[in-house]
Amino acid sequence: MSEQFLDPPVGGTLACVRAALPTLNPSERRVAAVVLDRAADVREWTVADLAGAAGTSRASTVRACQRMGFKGFQHLRILLVRDIASAAPRGGPALDPQAEPAEVARGVFRTVADALGESLAPLDGAEFARAVDAVAATPRLLVLGNGGSAPAAQGAALRLMRRGRSAEAPGDAIVQEVTARTLGPGDVCLAISDSGLNLVTLRGAAAARAAGATVVGLTSFHRSELARHADVVLVAGPGGGPFSSRVQTGGVVQTLLLNALEICVQARDLAAGRQDAAELATVADFIERPETGAG
Repeated sequence: MSEQFLDPPVGGTLACVRAALPTLNPSERRVAAVVLDRAADVREWTVADLAGAAGTSRASTVRACQRMGFKGFQHLRILLVRDIASAAPRGGPALDPQAEPAEVARGVFRTVADALGESLAPLDGAEFARAVDAVAATPRLLVLGNGGSAPAAQGAALRLMRRGRSAEAPGDAIVQEVTARTLGPGDVCLAISDSGLNLVTLRGAAAARAAGATVVGLTSFHRSELARHADVVLVAGPGGGPFSSRVQTGGVVQTLLLNALEICVQARDLAAGRQDAAELATVADFIERPETGAG
């Protein structure tokens, strides 16, 4: 994917900053940390103010903004002004871990719901359309996901198979790499890694690409190692807040984005006459029914 500067949707600027964090050098990370911690202040600052707060030079600060995906400091500042001015109040009180257990549960759901609202900010719509095109056209799909990304990978492959698609998601690391080597031109490898750094997934993605398959990478971070292995890069991740970590929201984001991809692919199948209209999936259809025996 070629580098380009895109305005994130309203409310999504800080999510884009988080998505770039793993690719930044130490001085650039200091700039990003100040932006994340003091966004309301940064919107009023000059580039010299931000540089001073981050302990770096003005040139390094501008470069950091560009590395985070913005045209420069002024572009970032304008987006922060827009987001803060448009911010809606959160749906309830902040999560208090010392509250009554039932209130902690409600707080977790509120926090995750708020985080999910920002999770698509880094997603490039054109890249998502390319992913839909690739999966809809492929005769064979290999889905790779390990560690915390394994459930999303297994679920996606199962749902696609239930609807007549050729999809496989082996759980064994060696089988994943061996299967990837058997792919060829026209086949697709959908590799899922929240961090973009899972070595097992990276080996499978690299083997698939070497075999001539199209690799679609789903990760939370721009310019991650997985992004460098992928022909199509889907970046989506959690929003902010003290309790909205990837542990809480990463798997949910992956599953929902894969649901969207599956719905688009099935719509293509319907349009091409490969499925009956009655079988067109809704969001509810993609949630496992109790009678399936799934966990």
